[in-house]
Amino acid sequence: MSYRAPLNDFRLMMKHVVGYDRVAATDVFSEAGPDTAQAILSEAAKLAEDVMTPLQRAGDLTPAVLKDGTVVTSPGFAEAYQTITEGGWTAISAHPDNGGMGLPATLTCMVNEMMASACLSLQLQVLMSQGQIEAIEAHASDALKETYLPKLISGEWTGTMNLTEPQAGSDVGALTTKAEPNGDGSYAITGQKIYITWGDNDFSENVIHLVLARLPEAAPGSKGISLFLVPRNMVAEDGNVGAENNLRVVSLEHKLGIHGSPTCVMSYEGATGWLVGEPHGGLRAMFTMMNNARLGVGIQGLGVAEAAYQAALAYAHERKQGRSETGTIFGHADVRRMLATMKAEVFAARAIALDCAVGIDLGHAGDAGMAARAAFLTPIAKAFGTDIGHEVANLGVQVHGGMGFIEETGAAQFARDVRVTSIYEGTNGIQAMDLVGRKLMDGGDTAFSLLDEIEEGAEAARLVMPDLAEPVWQAAETLREAVETLLAKDMADRFGGSVPFLRGFARVLGAHYHLRAAMAERGGAHEKLARFYITRLLPEYHGLLAHARQDSAELMALSEDDLAV
Repeated sequence: MSYRAPLNDFRLMMKHVVGYDRVAATDVFSEAGPDTAQAILSEAAKLAEDVMTPLQRAGDLTPAVLKDGTVVTSPGFAEAYQTITEGGWTAISAHPDNGGMGLPATLTCMVNEMMASACLSLQLQVLMSQGQIEAIEAHASDALKETYLPKLISGEWTGTMNLTEPQAGSDVGALTTKAEPNGDGSYAITGQKIYITWGDNDFSENVIHLVLARLPEAAPGSKGISLFLVPRNMVAEDGNVGAENNLRVVSLEHKLGIHGSPTCVMSYEGATGWLVGEPHGGLRAMFTMMNNARLGVGIQGLGVAEAAYQAALAYAHERKQGRSETGTIFGHADVRRMLATMKAEVFAARAIALDCAVGIDLGHAGDAGMAARAAFLTPIAKAFGTDIGHEVANLGVQVHGGMGFIEETGAAQFARDVRVTSIYEGTNGIQAMDLVGRKLMDGGDTAFSLLDEIEEGAEAARLVMPDLAEPVWQAAETLREAVETLLAKDMADRFGGSVPFLRGFARVLGAHYHLRAAMAERGGAHEKLARFYITRLLPEYHGLLAHARQDSAELMALSEDDLAV
């Protein structure tokens, strides 16, 4: 199985689609200009292609296992992780004061995409540490930062986040893990957590857990949650790793995919931990990590989609069947349709994610409007990126035909691995509810600003390619009307149509980015791809937004008896 990093697509995105030049023009990221960015991406491509891609099948065929209470990772993972840390890839966006490179999130997203394309199971570990570093930088005390950040940033220690409990699922307000003061500034953490990605490994000196728990006087629900840093091994005053803490991996989950990534059930039995942020402010602190992870998971879906597309394209060029102008199945119209759909969808998902990342970077540089834009785009980037990952991977199986159902081709593994991305870090239904709920609390200002931008782009393209510009403009107008309709509804009615609304918004955004690329490189491959997307995929917004406008009354009127078998 081979993978080639899409460096040319990244260059197009940065220069013509998401405006990376604005990031490089800020004082914060002035050292990350186009030449530096390309050099970094080229080195990351070598890491993904040469070091991580060979581990994709190894992790699937020889999963991580729990042996004598310790997680034993898949063959080659420890050596590859060492290469990752030696290159400083674990925390390229971390603050330089703590040993990070301080690079833009936009570059981190492209690096993470390449790593996820190459081996999602191992890239998951990197994503967990990245999110924890950001949360500690933003919320932990100076003492905790001084002790833990340098080792996390170097990769000597790895990070996790512990939210979910068996009885709570996505409702973190229902968690019951307790935190009792020890009298010395530390706390005794007791409870069980499930679905803990990379909860343990055999290649880092220490594993640092961020754990949500309740203090004794905590109020019920989400307002009574605090966040604690709990190391696998205690850390001495000199910074060296010491005795084991009172926590353990109970078991590893048996999963559909990502077998190389150990998903742990964790037990905390009076484990020593330290408060991160304010008492009862744990959800706010954890959301720093979760928002990082939500964009990161969208990137994971995108990464698997890119890899699945490349595998399907290669197979289509090799497989001889039937009569066609090419002598292979690539010459058949329906195969060409599937491949074009895969490539066009990957382009749209990548553009949404990178536009979100640019907004994060400009927000860090002081632009509050761009920070709001990034917050608005985050649930779209997560949900659309992972849905497209799932859909493109399934199309990859279909392109392979019968061989796609045979594990040796690797096509089925992409479909199995990516499926979970639509579920974790908040299911895509939760992302959609966030979009129509919290993200519209500004009266729709951010949404309307995006729609103004789309319409301005379409107006500028009218004189050059009116047949593509007009449907994009019309789609934006219809989407504007849908936003206005949702704003007039109560929250319950919004939620009933939230998923199709998010998908419809992503559809229109995708057309906008495709049109930008077509305008930048007229007459070439990108204009042809934009034409395919705008004429064949964009029209889906009509049905999606019609669905989104419906009230929830008829939906909720379906009783248990009505839906019974």
